[in-house]
Amino acid sequence: MMRLLPQSLFSRMVLILLGGLILVQSFNVSFHLRERDRLLFRSNSLEAAQRIADTIRLLNSLSPAERQKLGATLNSSTLSVSLAPRSPSQEPQNPDNTAQAAGFAGMLHDLLGESPSVEVTVSETDQHLQPQQKIAFTAETHLQDGTFVSIEARPSGEAFPLPPHLVFSLLILFAAVIFLSLLAVRLATRPLDTLASAAEKLGKDINSPPLLETGPTEVRRAAHAFNTMQSRLVSYLRERTRVLAAMSHDLKTPITRLRLRAELLEDDDLRTKFVKDLEEMESLVSATLDFMRGVENPEPVQPVDIMALLESLQADAAEIGQQVRLSGIAAQPYPCKPAALKRCLGNLIDNAVKYGKSATVTVNDQDTQLQIHIQDQGQGIPEAELERVFEPFYRLENSRSRDTGGTGLGLGIARNIARMHGGDLLLCNPQGGGLEAILTLPWG
Repeated sequence: MMRLLPQSLFSRMVLILLGGLILVQSFNVSFHLRERDRLLFRSNSLEAAQRIADTIRLLNSLSPAERQKLGATLNSSTLSVSLAPRSPSQEPQNPDNTAQAAGFAGMLHDLLGESPSVEVTVSETDQHLQPQQKIAFTAETHLQDGTFVSIEARPSGEAFPLPPHLVFSLLILFAAVIFLSLLAVRLATRPLDTLASAAEKLGKDINSPPLLETGPTEVRRAAHAFNTMQSRLVSYLRERTRVLAAMSHDLKTPITRLRLRAELLEDDDLRTKFVKDLEEMESLVSATLDFMRGVENPEPVQPVDIMALLESLQADAAEIGQQVRLSGIAAQPYPCKPAALKRCLGNLIDNAVKYGKSATVTVNDQDTQLQIHIQDQGQGIPEAELERVFEPFYRLENSRSRDTGGTGLGLGIARNIARMHGGDLLLCNPQGGGLEAILTLPWG
């Protein structure tokens, strides 16, 4: 059942409002038509009763010979007079017609006053007649001299004609209500769309502009709560970044002193071990500072030639004997934070060269996004570890040797930078072996 419902709140509210509108208007039109039919029947009944009563009075005032002559004259499309008894009908009486006949008999008795008993029937006539003429009222009685008479009256078809503008009025009413419903739903759901867009932007850029606190009270409260949450998140992240960056920076001073003291050691093997440990500590501190700078980067956005940026990284790698192949083309400059994006691409290329011997960079320029594929020829990563390697300080001991260095922050920094630009970074194991990093950057 839920699969049949529209997915958006706007569509569901429109469906509920229009469904309710159609249901209510259907009841309203049905009630209106039933009331019109009731009034139309009452009018036709009163008209027929009046004509039958007048005809009976007229026949009572005439002699039998005059009645025969007048009977042929009175017969028409709306009135039929017969002085001969009719054979009883074998067709079952409709319960609705029986109730109508009882009401019609009451009208007729009121008009005739003291008179012999009158048997009344109401029946449907031929279908080719007009709708108002499909009901026939038949009265059978005996005149004052005992002569049997049967009179059938049909409505003239002129009472209560169906208003020609009724359908047009209903269509105008439906159109107006539908328009107002759509407008009301749009005004009600627009703040939710704005809030959802702001939440999505917040996930990509914590420093995105705050929401405007305008509109109805509920909307202003929601916008204020969202802005307060964003402000607290920014303050928390900045405080955490400052603390960690200060700690990492302060660690450099004792590391430097330890390196100087290690140089004074007379034991060459011990000195070498101390220097190696201190170099790893210094590398870890530098990587932590880079990671913190990636979280909070005040660098302005400007258009960058992606191909020129990749070619410069390729040239840098070639100078130290690393193999980096480049293919594809980006049709236009990409708006980004140049230093951050260069660090992201540099980390990915360095990982590919260190752990996969070489890097193949392919640029795929699409209509909505720019994709950069970086593939190496290494051993790849187990499927269960493809996401865990983005966690800070997480390293794979089996597939990534510690002898090559690294702190476990490079991929985390690269993904943070990608998401800072509204994109993402994923890893996969291609069929040909190795590891492939897919950097996706949206246009606009």
